[in-house]
Amino acid sequence: MSPLRIGSLELQSPVVLAPMAGITNVAFRTLCRELEIERAGSTSGLYVCEMVTARALVERQPATMHMTTFGPTETPRSLQLYTVDPETTYAAAKMIVDENIADHIDMNFGCPVPKVTRKGGGAALPYKRNLFGRIVAAAVAATEGTDIPVTVKFRVGIDAEHHTHLDAGRIAAAEGAAAVALHARTASQRYSGTADWNEIARLKEHVTDVPVLGNGDIFAAEDAARMMAETGCDGVVVGRGCLGRPWLFAELSAALNDAEQPVPPTLGEVAAIIRRHAELLAAHHGEDKGLRELRKHVSWYLRGFPVGSEIRVAMALVSKLTELDDLLAQLDPTVPFPKDAEGPRGRQGSPGTVALPEGWLDDPEDVLVPAGADLMHSGG
Repeated sequence: MSPLRIGSLELQSPVVLAPMAGITNVAFRTLCRELEIERAGSTSGLYVCEMVTARALVERQPATMHMTTFGPTETPRSLQLYTVDPETTYAAAKMIVDENIADHIDMNFGCPVPKVTRKGGGAALPYKRNLFGRIVAAAVAATEGTDIPVTVKFRVGIDAEHHTHLDAGRIAAAEGAAAVALHARTASQRYSGTADWNEIARLKEHVTDVPVLGNGDIFAAEDAARMMAETGCDGVVVGRGCLGRPWLFAELSAALNDAEQPVPPTLGEVAAIIRRHAELLAAHHGEDKGLRELRKHVSWYLRGFPVGSEIRVAMALVSKLTELDDLLAQLDPTVPFPKDAEGPRGRQGSPGTVALPEGWLDDPEDVLVPAGADLMHSGG
């Protein structure tokens, strides 16, 4: 496995944790890093925090500022921005530089959520080629003279009739982005169906001067190796595949280094991981909110294990660490990792028509900032 260089950053592993709202906070990132060290001997990839909105960051919205928390030994610190306005983008990136908030800025142009695309943001925005270029250029200008690289993530396009990824990759690289990442689905697919890795290969052929990363349907270590072999991409971005499996990054590191795979955890080891995750969430959010945040992870952690519905329901309602300890103590620690726990996980949903502002597709050269798309809230 060759190191992945993104601007000034040299990563020993070409694996990136995708930002996921309500998931990739400092607690989850810390857990992933700890497990990679424990099971593979190193922390070698890039772990990106939850997406934050540029406007909310500039206006110091408290919840957004809390999202920019990084662990004391976390390096490189990676932050993803959602933005639609070149001026706000510059201000946010300059704030990151001046206040030493992060070591890497990723930019999100892949969100398919209707409330975002309806306003012209997320996966809708790369259709406006000139506006997209100006936004990327603004972030790069704000980081000029620093070691902070800017990268850009986007989808194949709006739908099957409106692909934007080849233009987006070319423009981003031309404006100074240090790498580009493609989620190989259109916005209309959302998270349904199968990612089209052929489009990652096309982008890799089209963009030759910066690294191209692939994203979509990496649910096991062998998927990452296969994506890189089939598409020629320089690295992989992993999202839903690590839900309830924060040890996946150790497995990815082993697979891409042609090393022996770590043994999957037993139920007792998974219980210890759940407890550590709860402890980290409580430290970040406070015990009450931290345990509420843990609840959504429980079904992912216990997927495929022979755990009765009574314990599952109780763990989904847990509110204190002592309650969690009592429930975890009831699990059989000797149960091996089940085959049923493998495969796709997380949201999938159904494809659908992409909500867009009226007349959005009329002029791809338009540079007008879409009205109301600069959402104040962060996290997606």
